Amino acid sequence: MNSFARARLRTIPLRVALRGAALVFTLLPFASSAAEPRSVALLPFELIDEQRDLAPAKVEYTRLPAIRQQLADGFQDKGLYRVIDTGPAQSMIEDLRSRENLLDCNGCELQIGKALHADRVLIGWVQKVSNLILNINIRVEDVSTGTVVLQKSVDIRGNTDDSWRRGIDAMLRDMVDKKQIGR
Repeated sequence: MNSFARARLRTIPLRVALRGAALVFTLLPFASSAAEPRSVALLPFELIDEQRDLAPAKVEYTRLPAIRQQLADGFQDKGLYRVIDTGPAQSMIEDLRSRENLLDCNGCELQIGKALHADRVLIGWVQKVSNLILNINIRVEDVSTGTVVLQKSVDIRGNTDDSWRRGIDAMLRDMVDKKQIGR
């Protein structure tokens, strides 16, 4: 073996070590974000009842907290977000909701998110188009900028507890499949 070949063999372990270190430093931001997902404040879901004159919503109002909880549990279980307790801002939330729909309050959701020190705030609503056609919607906003970072909607057929649960399951599955973690 000539001297050139021996020198080249001695540099191979060094090159491998340097490439490995570069890979670790490249992946480090992803590892830290995977370990601690962004925090999100899930506000109470709203109902837009387009059938209130023909078939006013009743049981739908009891399903709103259930799907909010299902979404919160799914976020935690799948590592999509770290869901924070909105209890400390409950009086603020109730006061704002008594005056208007959180969906249309022109930034009041950001005030709530800031009060809770959340990274993100989620507004959710269900639109009842008819007794058989509904859609579940979420909008996630960056608390510091007000930028919408994620908006999702799922259409459901059938107005049952089970169809609402399946709708939230589909939304969570889609977020995982599209790697929309912590957006």
